[in-house]
Amino acid sequence: MTNKRQYDLVVIGSGPSGRRAAVQAAKFGRSVLVVDKLPRVGGVSLHSGTIPSKTLRETVLNLTGWRERGFYGSMYRVKQDITAADLRARLAKTLDYEVEVLEHQFARNNVTVEHGLARFIAPHEIDVLTSAGDSRRVTADKIVIAVGTHPYRPHDIPFDESVVLDSDGIIALDNLPRSLTVVGGGVIGIEYATIFSALDIRVTIIEPRENILDFVDRELVADFMHQLRDRGMMFRLGAKLDAIQMEGRQPVAILDGGRRVRADMLLYTAGRTGATDQLDLAACGLTTDSRGRLRVDPHTFQTSVPHIYATGDVIGFPSLASTSLEQGRIAACHACGQSVPPAPEFFPYGIYSVPEISTVGKSEEAVRAEGIPYECGIARFRETSRGTIMGIQGGLLKLIVSLETRKLLGVHIVGEGATELIHIGQAVLNLGGSLDYFIDATFNYPTLAEAYKIAALDAWNRITPRVETVSSNVGVAAPVAAATPT
Repeated sequence: MTNKRQYDLVVIGSGPSGRRAAVQAAKFGRSVLVVDKLPRVGGVSLHSGTIPSKTLRETVLNLTGWRERGFYGSMYRVKQDITAADLRARLAKTLDYEVEVLEHQFARNNVTVEHGLARFIAPHEIDVLTSAGDSRRVTADKIVIAVGTHPYRPHDIPFDESVVLDSDGIIALDNLPRSLTVVGGGVIGIEYATIFSALDIRVTIIEPRENILDFVDRELVADFMHQLRDRGMMFRLGAKLDAIQMEGRQPVAILDGGRRVRADMLLYTAGRTGATDQLDLAACGLTTDSRGRLRVDPHTFQTSVPHIYATGDVIGFPSLASTSLEQGRIAACHACGQSVPPAPEFFPYGIYSVPEISTVGKSEEAVRAEGIPYECGIARFRETSRGTIMGIQGGLLKLIVSLETRKLLGVHIVGEGATELIHIGQAVLNLGGSLDYFIDATFNYPTLAEAYKIAALDAWNRITPRVETVSSNVGVAAPVAAATPT
């Protein structure tokens, strides 16, 4: 064991929130140590979560020619025989580049990195066990726990890392299946289900609830599911999984009521668990919930032990890389005694399925539940010239506006580029903008962003009455000219 070292801040984990906390504290002149149990920096987000799944998605869309099928037909391919090796090749290049960028960022900000397993010895003291078996202790004035999560793996699921997999295993396939069963209709399950469907793999989704993505506007989900069913995906909603049986090399999902779903491969995505089981949190006075997550103050991200912070997926919803980055920054600022402005009220949520979904602000269901008088405007991507050029046949953009103030309440998008387009609505929403911004704005032509104006005009037509007046001179009824072109 080496001599004990003292740091101003120790960050456990180098995912989005951990790296942002470390770099922010370093910029304030603090001494910072990052401890990560993986052999390369980046955390779960880089090595088995966000980056791998999004890289896999982009690779599939490129190799299949998915974006061109609107013109050239469903049989169009860029590469005829796509293999698992094709998918892994692009992922390896992406990961190498991202790791290099992150290592450089730590180096130029004088952040020390230690690879090893961290566990608490005392509230201010941590033991780091390296893969070589060496151990050393460090002490810190402040600590940030940013260890992320790992897939939830019930004991009765026969995981074999070959045909029964979790989301960590699905990115390291040796062979692509001809059919796939996905258990879980949450974000992770839906993303992988639609990615494999784009490879023309037959996919069935099993979800015990009656709906998928229950936090997303229902009209958006309905359009999304219509697109998925139209290309052959199957849904078994309201169906509880009783067991998984192996018949030869094929996993068979047994549903309540006796229904059987057979496929070449099964992906189990029923939630995630905080990666806190090896931290020995009792030594610092912390406890977790049943899924290994920590409770924090939502404004400072302090735990019940004031000098210890927790950020990222380990604290639960919304579990987004984007929000985790901000959580890390805010925690570091607070730990270093620096003030930070309050976070914007609304942040975007992106689901990198095929097609994409992105949403910001209130859903129609939430607005209705709050009793707010409202109206909606809809634009379909095929109504835009850019959509026609791209051969887009599906996708829509939905605006929700207040009838009393005309202010924007929510933006919901499904379709090509949704996670990019949402930022226009996010800016207007957080700045308190109204429907009139989109009506008066000039958008590049042709772009998918024009859908904002189309949707705004659709809403305007619904909320603006067409009043008729009678001429006293000629006695002829004439409609008042609309203030805005329709």
